[in-house]
Amino acid sequence: MNKPLPAKEKVPLKQRRHNTLVYLRQHWQLYLIFMLPAFVLTIIFRYIPMGGVAIAFMDYNPFRGLWHSEWVGLAHFKRFLSSPDFMTYLMNTLKLSVFGLLWGFPAPILLAFLLNRILSSKIKQKVQLVLYMPNFISVIVLCGIVRILLSPTGMVNMILGTNYNFMTMPQAFRTIYIASGIWQGAGWASIIYTAALSNASKDLKEAAVIDGANLIQQIKTVEWPAIKDTVLIQFIMAVGNIMSVGFEKAYALQTDLNLSASEIISTYVYKKGLLDGDYGFSTAVGLFNTVINIVLLISMNAIVKKMNEGKGI
Repeated sequence: MNKPLPAKEKVPLKQRRHNTLVYLRQHWQLYLIFMLPAFVLTIIFRYIPMGGVAIAFMDYNPFRGLWHSEWVGLAHFKRFLSSPDFMTYLMNTLKLSVFGLLWGFPAPILLAFLLNRILSSKIKQKVQLVLYMPNFISVIVLCGIVRILLSPTGMVNMILGTNYNFMTMPQAFRTIYIASGIWQGAGWASIIYTAALSNASKDLKEAAVIDGANLIQQIKTVEWPAIKDTVLIQFIMAVGNIMSVGFEKAYALQTDLNLSASEIISTYVYKKGLLDGDYGFSTAVGLFNTVINIVLLISMNAIVKKMNEGKGI
């Protein structure tokens, strides 16, 4: 009779670490070859450009360069914060971001729950194809479609029997911006939640159905726990980018008549920096925007950790 193979002895953690270090020392050239390109690219495209932040504290002149431009300290920040239009730009940015988060964040989650109810794989694939397609439309093309649909002779006015030019209405800008964003991105954003829902226990779901659980109860007890951590992480990241409203779309939908609602910090930075050539001031405004994003990200992560048993980013 064949003798059973002896059980492998468990190697202590200290010994495993020692073996790993020995292996790395023996094959360091291999790791260097693989890691060096990524390290160099990260330094060039991520860290070196950070030096440009210094422009926010200078009266930057491209002909004098970074080293010979006049240092002005916090003058650009004081100028922006004391500007009479500061609160208008800040509130416009916050309104677009917050309302977009409130309406846009739940949309892909609801879509994922609905897609998960479709039993036929063929029908599900066709529905997903239709939902994902808008994501591949260029932002500029999307804005062109929106302008055509909402023009005085567009489809929306034909259906309503009116002749409004919605693109000139400041009160309609936020609705147009947020609704078009949900239509374009909700389907694609639902992918991550659909994938997370695949981890939900089918046995638990069948047991819930047998016990007479309705749709809401099935979602609450079986499906929601499967995507809860994913939703929290996505929410933290979304709050961290709450000031990063898409510049291209806001600028493409902007008109002279809706400027009071469509002028946000990112479009203001573009106009001051590239159109007016005020590089130092525009960099200071952009840095102010980034700092607020970082503060919001850290704060929301801390809040979620307290509410979710220490789980966060």
